[in-house]
Amino acid sequence: MELTVLGATGGIGQEIVRQALAAGHRVTAVVRDPARLTVTGEGLQVFTAGLGDPRALGPAVAGRDAVLSGLGARSVKDARAGIAANLTRPVLKALDAEGTRRFLAVSAGPLAPEPKNQTFVHRRLLTPLVSTLLRPVYTDLAQMEAEIRLSATDWTLVRPPRLLDRPVTGTYRMARNENLRGGGTIGRADVAHAMLAMVDDPTTVKQGVSVAY
Repeated sequence: MELTVLGATGGIGQEIVRQALAAGHRVTAVVRDPARLTVTGEGLQVFTAGLGDPRALGPAVAGRDAVLSGLGARSVKDARAGIAANLTRPVLKALDAEGTRRFLAVSAGPLAPEPKNQTFVHRRLLTPLVSTLLRPVYTDLAQMEAEIRLSATDWTLVRPPRLLDRPVTGTYRMARNENLRGGGTIGRADVAHAMLAMVDDPTTVKQGVSVAY
């Protein structure tokens, strides 16, 4: 496939680029600072651009089979400024202008409904605590999700819980439009693995998909 990765220098973004190249896909990695992208390989095109101008992004998304976004706030301060929503708006305009349909974006588990059988610890303790401590982050992501849902894209919102740095396992659980029972962590590499698997999975189109161990 021809894929574009946004936020390609982030933890999940670099894993998407690495795994996509290993699978034989052609990848355009959109970055502001090419020096921060440590992944190399045949089939990789590095596209240097900011994300404020939809017209500048056009060549990076035109004709692609899918665009995968790992964009998000790196701090609570960034989240208060609405960084995830603000960065995603020009991307959606570029996708619309170029007629590129498939779009997958990383969001967060606390934005998904809890399952009826969720554990007591998650329902009463962990989820409320995390949602309170990181409220600006989830407010920003909720706005991003709302704008993606209103777009003309064939979107998927990927909602992981707490992220870990560990090698890809390919072994994790997925659920559409609700969280997973007891699902408290997942590795960034496995989020990337799941996103690549969802690209051509029609059951994930216009769905929020939770992923967790």
